[in-house]
Amino acid sequence: MADFHQNGQVATLHDLRSVSPETLTHAVATFVRDRPVTLILPSLYSELEGEALPRILDEIAQVPYLRRVVIGLDQADAAQYAEAVRFFERLPQEHVVIWNDSPRQRALGDRLKAHGLYPSEPGKGKNVWTCMGYMLARRDTWVAAIHDCDILTYSRHMLTRLIYPVVNPNFSYQVSKGFYPRLGDGKMNGRVTRLLVSPLLVALRVVVGDRDFVDFLRSFRYPLSGEVALRTATLPDLRIPSDWGLEIGVLSEAWRNLAPKSICQVEISDAYDHKHQALSPEDAATGLNRMSTDICKAIFRKLAADGTVFTQNTFRTLKAVYYRTALDMLESYYNDAAMNGLTMDRHKEEQSVELFAENIMRAGQAFLDNPFETPFIPTWSRVNAADPELLGDMVAAVEADLAEARVTSCRSQS
Repeated sequence: MADFHQNGQVATLHDLRSVSPETLTHAVATFVRDRPVTLILPSLYSELEGEALPRILDEIAQVPYLRRVVIGLDQADAAQYAEAVRFFERLPQEHVVIWNDSPRQRALGDRLKAHGLYPSEPGKGKNVWTCMGYMLARRDTWVAAIHDCDILTYSRHMLTRLIYPVVNPNFSYQVSKGFYPRLGDGKMNGRVTRLLVSPLLVALRVVVGDRDFVDFLRSFRYPLSGEVALRTATLPDLRIPSDWGLEIGVLSEAWRNLAPKSICQVEISDAYDHKHQALSPEDAATGLNRMSTDICKAIFRKLAADGTVFTQNTFRTLKAVYYRTALDMLESYYNDAAMNGLTMDRHKEEQSVELFAENIMRAGQAFLDNPFETPFIPTWSRVNAADPELLGDMVAAVEADLAEARVTSCRSQS
């Protein structure tokens, strides 16, 4: 997207194809001498067997400037954890694999439960939160970068572009958010951003009026991207949602804690594709069906916290305005796809819009039924206040798990 427009509350840093990736890499390698970078990879064990993660590791292995790579491993037993430790040994950088389901990690969870601070449900949010806690405990990182482990079109230069704004000492950005076009298999992807978030934000401006937070979200070209870099000074007080509202929740926290001038979005790729979630219209607890509901709730909760009053009539009107807006946008997406030689199934696209419209009502009703719901994981500042020894014990638990895994690996190879 080689333009140079600045038309939102946050700065947009483009890829104008005027600087080589190698030049940017050299610059970042210079910056990080005094501003070390840790990369966080939240991973399921199943992703070790997929197509994307091996390629991602091959690319990361060529990154010269990383201080450490922290991998959070979910849904793995002891044997699978030992296999994961071997799998990630291809990384030449210092790295650590956190087994989130280990007995030691569960014991730490029991300590948090005693304080009423344990994350409400497992998932990517809890995984990222745990990795952040480990990183904070090590106290040797200036910037934390996060990205998903299912990116089929991954390049190490995506990471370089993502972190450049927050490691450059001449820039004042605290948060950098990646954006890109979602393309794959000759299709225009990114349904939740295109068909839910974008038209919903337009509809909210119509129904509830001008809201700074809505304008803030509309500034982002891809608000649901999983690629974000943050200076670690922002992390102790960051409230991470435990549901599918993670990306919106992180932006909400950036909005709450920082001035918009401290936040930027940066173009990191012109061809991005990753694993696609099923629409799952028959099951509200899975796929894009659940994701869309959680995202709507995250937006409604934030607006309510800023003083917006919601009623059932508000949500009925919002659904109607959203539906008409989404269909109008769908026409634009269809034309854009056709001009670029991409295919688009209009029937499936409209099915998605219909489901998302229903989920606006479902999310609205869930909010009205429980307006005081707090799906956020407690901040690490609060955890540290309740249990000052926990972070140190987490590092010890991770090291003990790793030592056992390596012994198991040696025995299996002998």
